[in-house]
Amino acid sequence: LIAEFPAVEFLCKQASSYDRASLTPGNPEWFANNDRSNFVGCDEVDGRKEWIMMDEEGPGVIVRWWITGYKYKGIIRVYLDGSDQPVLEGKADQLIGGDLLIGEPLNATRSRGRNLYLPIPYGKRCKVTYDGINMQETKDFSDNLYYNINFLQYPKGTKVKTFTMEDFKANTERIEKVQRELLRPEDNRIEAARTVKGGQVVLEPNDSKSWTIKDPGALCCLKVRVKGADIRQAMRSTVISADFDGQQTVWAPVGEFFGTGLGLNAYKGWWRKVDKDGWMNCYWPMPFKESAIIILTNYGSDNVTVEMDDIEVADWNWTDRTMYFHASWRGQNSIPVFGADRNKMQDWNYITVKGKGVYVGDTLALFNRTKLWWGEGDEKIFVDGEKFPSHFGTGTEDYFGYAWCWPEYFTAPFHAQPNGAGNNSQAHTTNTRVRVLDVIPFNRSLQFDMELWHWRQSLFDYATTTYWYAFKGAVGNGETSSSKVAEQVGRVRSIIEGETAQMRKISGGFTEIQGGNWGLSGGKHLWWKEGQVGDELTLAVQIGQSCKYEVILQMSTAADYGRFRILLDGKELSASEDFYAPQGVKLKRFDIGKLPLEKGEHLLSFIILDKNPQAKPGNMLGVDSIELNKID
Repeated sequence: LIAEFPAVEFLCKQASSYDRASLTPGNPEWFANNDRSNFVGCDEVDGRKEWIMMDEEGPGVIVRWWITGYKYKGIIRVYLDGSDQPVLEGKADQLIGGDLLIGEPLNATRSRGRNLYLPIPYGKRCKVTYDGINMQETKDFSDNLYYNINFLQYPKGTKVKTFTMEDFKANTERIEKVQRELLRPEDNRIEAARTVKGGQVVLEPNDSKSWTIKDPGALCCLKVRVKGADIRQAMRSTVISADFDGQQTVWAPVGEFFGTGLGLNAYKGWWRKVDKDGWMNCYWPMPFKESAIIILTNYGSDNVTVEMDDIEVADWNWTDRTMYFHASWRGQNSIPVFGADRNKMQDWNYITVKGKGVYVGDTLALFNRTKLWWGEGDEKIFVDGEKFPSHFGTGTEDYFGYAWCWPEYFTAPFHAQPNGAGNNSQAHTTNTRVRVLDVIPFNRSLQFDMELWHWRQSLFDYATTTYWYAFKGAVGNGETSSSKVAEQVGRVRSIIEGETAQMRKISGGFTEIQGGNWGLSGGKHLWWKEGQVGDELTLAVQIGQSCKYEVILQMSTAADYGRFRILLDGKELSASEDFYAPQGVKLKRFDIGKLPLEKGEHLLSFIILDKNPQAKPGNMLGVDSIELNKID
């Protein structure tokens, strides 16, 4: 079972055509992008060149292939246990993503990416070759071959029966049954022994509803539906969290937890299924010794209706290999990307875990703001403190099993693109992948990074939900940020930083730029000090297009900050805003309204009124940012 640490411990690794110039983290070459037709060697066989894609000592098993290219003129051959005769051979696009061995769903083309999930075990050695034209020799881009091969490496001495065509043919009926069952996950989940009554409730902002499950067992089916005026926002701002035996291990926006992303995007996978009527299903087993608590919380600004179907609970025989289920979310809006400038690129951390467990999947939900491809970046997965990642990929879409930034919808047992609208346009994209054969065990740590590699200098919103099992005490760096999930999704917005805003008037005191580790936008804010009651600070706000805007101020608050009247172009926005906070510097967001603004300069003014009775003298003000969100 997936919730049990493997009885025979193994390593999951990856052979790929990643750019071999990528050697040292932090250097521009770390983001090198010549990810095609890079092989590990070459054999001369009967007068032909066979380029080596993978050559690994056994025992082990290939569990996932992904390839793409233009011509597919070459033959792929698989040699096992030192034999000079291939056990498998076929034209690349027929063997992988075709029907040479088996058909769908284990062997299929998904949105131009070719995938094969048939296990190919070997006892001593596995070598995979390709005899097609090598683009690195011809320099003709159309001769490319991109590839990822995931394989498991068992300890020496592990007995593994090597793949043969005789065994393959003898198990035809079994394979066909597996193919059918993979398409019916709802009929193949762990059988429930009891249920806990669900229910429907309207959640006002910041309201929660919880369900408690007592006595040992394992959740085996969660079924949730969310309704709201803005379904995209409701899927982000409604959070599902879970505690098992007193430890919170799940915290994620409900849409991303179930893999549908921002909005309602139906698909069917092995562990999760989202129906067109809005019901979202999760079949991952989630064992616990004493109790479990499932909580749905609305962090948005509008009411949402949540429905929880009866929660199914299975019996569970807890062993020394049983692990707790985790789902961790990390997100950031308006991330700067730099148009293929490798000197400014960054790796986005999906998750870093300290402890022992197994990594089993992820969901990516993003909003692209430009009409160019956002996902050129490669995955890099470090296991147990590796200096160089044992998984180094060839592109974000390659990791999720498709290719060429294609926006085509697809759904399959182990991966899906429920929504690809944002792949080359200003819109959302959701990609999701689960690992069944290709789980990644780790004994001490796991770090999963993905390059943020966009073809245009821009901003985009990026969020990841990762799924993993681990023993008690494991810690991940997922976020539990109510303010982040409350941010409006997919908005076209601009930010005026306080520290760079143009000043038009200051009638008393003085300003300076102050930095601090308080979560400031840009790391700094504009700090106004030593003003007196009645003094005024006025900043210029430049509007590039006449339309209606939601205007949000992000302000600093502290014990010596004052109360202020706020005006825009001389019209009062707030008669009194109090920026006092009792301890330390805190950030506070003020929604000052939805305003029709004409193109050109506008004047934002702060007038000192007095101070909170609890505040220290100072009447200070900190302007972190002025956020302008276009309203469609």
